[in-house]
Amino acid sequence: MSKLIAVLLASATLVPVWAQSEGLAPEWEVRKQLAALVEHVGQFKPVLEKIDPAGWKGAPAEYGTQLERVRAEIGYLVTTTQSLEKRPDRLTLALEAYFRMQSVDQMLRSLEAGIRKYQNPAIADLLQGLTSQAAADREQLRQYIVDLAADREVQFRVMDEEAQRCRSTLSRQPKPHPDAKKEQLK
Repeated sequence: MSKLIAVLLASATLVPVWAQSEGLAPEWEVRKQLAALVEHVGQFKPVLEKIDPAGWKGAPAEYGTQLERVRAEIGYLVTTTQSLEKRPDRLTLALEAYFRMQSVDQMLRSLEAGIRKYQNPAIADLLQGLTSQAAADREQLRQYIVDLAADREVQFRVMDEEAQRCRSTLSRQPKPHPDAKKEQLK
């Protein structure tokens, strides 16, 4: 049993070495990129304040609902990204932020068409520029997700190999004599 504990303790010391692979950006860099993403997303808010679908003559009423959904989704995106900034090792948060970015992008493109047609093409152009800038942030996040997932796969593979090695070592140990067990219990 003491050999098992020694093997587990030895393998536990390897975990910090796995924490950062060659392909995974350092946490400080990821945090910096996420802070920039939050800043870029924040630039949508003043532009969205200029949009007034209620005053659009002949426009479908759904644009108003869509604008509110975009605002809410941007809020969720900022909250998720800030959580990811605190814990950049969380793949689930990274995926949630990425999917929210995609959702915001799709909704903004649809809203942009309504703005261009019913309100002001200059505002639509401004929104299009911000959306293009956010596309670069989204691509960086996508690459980080791929790198993080690859890093986790390596970690799991190494842990599995180590567990197999430990099992193999333990299975080769001789079984204790039944009388030895009784002596240990006394």
